[in-house]
Formats: sequence, C-alpha cells, structure tokens
Amino acid sequence: MTREEQLVFCKQCTNRKLDLKQGIICTLTGEKADFEGECPDYQNDPTVPEPSTEYQEAVHHDELSRALSPEKMESLLAEQRWELGLGMGILAGIGGAIIWGILTVATGYQIGFMAVGIGALVGIAIRNFGKGLEPKFGIAGGAISLFSVLLGNFFSVIGFIAPEVGLSYFEVILQLDYSYLPEIMMDSFSVIDILFYVLAVVEGYKFSFRQLNLEDLKRQANPEA
Repeated sequence: MTREEQLVFCKQCTNRKLDLKQGIICTLTGEKADFEGECPDYQNDPTVPEPSTEYQEAVHHDELSRALSPEKMESLLAEQRWELGLGMGILAGIGGAIIWGILTVATGYQIGFMAVGIGALVGIAIRNFGKGLEPKFGIAGGAISLFSVLLGNFFSVIGFIAPEVGLSYFEVILQLDYSYLPEIMMDSFSVIDILFYVLAVVEGYKFSFRQLNLEDLKRQANPEA
C-alpha cells in the first residue's frame, strides 16, 4: 500500500498521533503505518468528521488489488454480474440512441455532445448493475457506446428520410435497401463526429467499472470496524 492509502485509515483511527517530523504516526508503535491491506489495530474514531465530497474520491479498480487482501479482492470479484451489466448496458445504449434520434429529427440538428452522454449512460448502467472490476466490463462499455451512437445516427437518418419519401418511420426501416446504408450514413457524417465517437467510447469505458470510495475501501479492509 502507498502512504496515501494507509493514511485513509490512519486519519480515522483513535491510535493516531501527529509527529512534527514524521506526520501522522501510530501511538502503539511510535512509527508510520506499515500495514498492508488492513491494520489489525484499527479503531474508528467517531469524533472525526466524515470526509468531504472532494475527499470521497473513488478508488480506481486497478488500485484495489494493492489496497485489499487477496481474500477481500476475491469477495469483490464474486459480486460481479457480467450478464446483467452487459444487458443493462445494451438497453441503456438503445434507449440513448432512440432519444438522440428523436431530438435530432425534432431540432433538425445533430447534437454531438449527446454521444458523450450516451457513453456515460451506458457506462453507468454497466457499473451499477454489473459491479465489474475486470477489464471486460470497460471494453464492453466502450463497444456498446460506439454501437449506440452509430445507432442514434441511423435513427436520425431514417427520421429525415421518412417525410421525404412519404412513408412512416417503420415503413422506411422495413423497406430500406440496406446495401445503400453506408453511403447514406456517410452523407450525414462530418469530421467532428470522430471526436464525439471517441469521447463516447472513452466515457463508456471509464464509467463501466465499479469504483469504491474511501469509506467502501475501509469497510472492505475492516469489516468489523
């Protein structure tokens, strides 16, 4: 564990003491913390205020293996729900694509930042339902986000074509010659779209992982505290 990770616990422990030369030390040993994963002498100090919102920064998944014992890490991995997270991510992506298509047709303008929102929506859905820590959750979030923004563009194109040919939205979907779809999509494509697609993938990847805040980390390392 790094010094910063150890201080998460030391600052909330009754056995802490401030030393002008060393900083926060343990009153039991007179030294800086040297524990890994969890401190056997940790005693929560109820008089210490809860960390502020800024201090409650999420602990990224790739730090957990260093901060927790193998047993605690295995316990977190067992809580993962791959199928549920994947399914909810797909539903969120389709829902976001539909909303983007509707707004684009209604306003006559493609709101590029909606792609970023779709990526975040997909990632949050995967995170909340999948509780994933493994890389496959982030990869799925990025892939679904990219598919969703492309689908949103497709819905927009169909929405613009329908009134021009005098057909309903669903009639266009059923009767469209999809061999022309790449050409049709390219007609509405702009260079700036690449940026929004990349941002959507990044957001989808980033938000798909379960992130434990400092209180979660303390609870996992010291379940009886």
